[in-house]
Amino acid sequence: MAQVEIRPYEGLINRVYEIFSIVDKLPLNMSDEEVEGIMHVLPADLAKTMRAFTIPRIRNTSLKFLGLMKKWLDGAHEAKRVGKKVMLVPFNFPPEIVHSFEGAWPITSEVLSTLGVAALEGQGERYWDYAMGLGLPDFACSANMIEVGSALTESDFAPDAVISDCFASCDINSKTHEFLARYLGIPLLFLEKTVDNSERGIKQYYKYFFRLIEDMEEYLGEKLDEERMRAVVENANRASELFWELWDLHKFAPCPVPNVFSLMVYGVRYTMWGTEEAVQVIRDMVELSKERLARGAYPAEAEVARSLWTYTSYYFDMGGLFNWMEENGITHLGDGLDLIFPQPIDPTSRESMLTGMAEIARNMPMTRQMGASSMSVQWLDDITWASRELDANCCIYCGHHSCKQTWSGASVVRSELMKRAKIPTLILQGDSWIKRMTPISVLQETIEEFVNNVVKKREAPARATG
Repeated sequence: MAQVEIRPYEGLINRVYEIFSIVDKLPLNMSDEEVEGIMHVLPADLAKTMRAFTIPRIRNTSLKFLGLMKKWLDGAHEAKRVGKKVMLVPFNFPPEIVHSFEGAWPITSEVLSTLGVAALEGQGERYWDYAMGLGLPDFACSANMIEVGSALTESDFAPDAVISDCFASCDINSKTHEFLARYLGIPLLFLEKTVDNSERGIKQYYKYFFRLIEDMEEYLGEKLDEERMRAVVENANRASELFWELWDLHKFAPCPVPNVFSLMVYGVRYTMWGTEEAVQVIRDMVELSKERLARGAYPAEAEVARSLWTYTSYYFDMGGLFNWMEENGITHLGDGLDLIFPQPIDPTSRESMLTGMAEIARNMPMTRQMGASSMSVQWLDDITWASRELDANCCIYCGHHSCKQTWSGASVVRSELMKRAKIPTLILQGDSWIKRMTPISVLQETIEEFVNNVVKKREAPARATG
């Protein structure tokens, strides 16, 4: 084992948990003066994030979202305290499956990494550096390696088991979680994705899923309770209905849905889906967006671009991306992580609910696209459909350096998007979670040039000459 140089109270989860203890003390309807007073006592990196979430137009909804994140973290610590099992999952594993068990609680590696980047001074880079110091490759994905790096110190809040369903959809993700499980000596449960999407392949995937449920029951020493699962499914179904309602609100121009809601939606999806708290927060997003639509509220003079991000966004400067875009008339319609394709689950029986959950898992982001028989074709199909549905007039690929799979298909997707939907794509380069690769100022400048020189000119009417 590597020598641990990070003290226990400096572990990512422990540090984020302590910081989120302030959320309960922040009242709704704070004045600008009260918010500014709070910013003066926060560390610089945390203050930057809090400024992004406490701008007046989204302040109360953002505080409710942060409150949900705190309840999620509280749930993990309470589970440890009472002897339940905390299970580390990747973002593409539906957390409602774990919430269906009385004796388990999910924590999601990519969400934890994002919280570390958003809340901690130094933005989690120390944990990435620690993992690199152990000899792990620098082409590992920072989305999970920041949190995994903290766990590898053995000085942080640790999971009791790992569930991975990244096999056949992301090699580096699956190997990162497998390495962590072996390093910490904890169980690894997995769900493999069949690349065959025919009826035969889907049936095989369902078999794998039901086997995972049996493995979870054996590990937890608990038979999945049908009534508890039904309550989770009913909450998930309500959240799914609200998701599609919010999706439809994106279709109006100018878009009444605040840009940062794209992030908040999947923040809820990958942590607390299946809980009443998730339903409440998604409903609040819908209600605020409806109210903005009724008022015609939009923070810029005009909506000049409607962008769909084809993969992930950037998370090291929320205000510098989401709010900056909106205030410059560039709508963020969502990114690849918003393509969760939720569908109602039949709550009639245990069999119908598990089959519905299996289908949800099969269509989660990354699993659906990267685990398909043709990654680029499925990715392209989904982006083309979403861009047409939401009336996007441009796409942006973040160029996250760790994802060799999407890089391998980015130029094909850009070319085919232009052929199919006549939509130009900007290809950026940077790390979605680590700011030292490409600073936000460079990204802003590149986006602005793309909008001014490509998107606006395509939208402008032709002028008569001669």
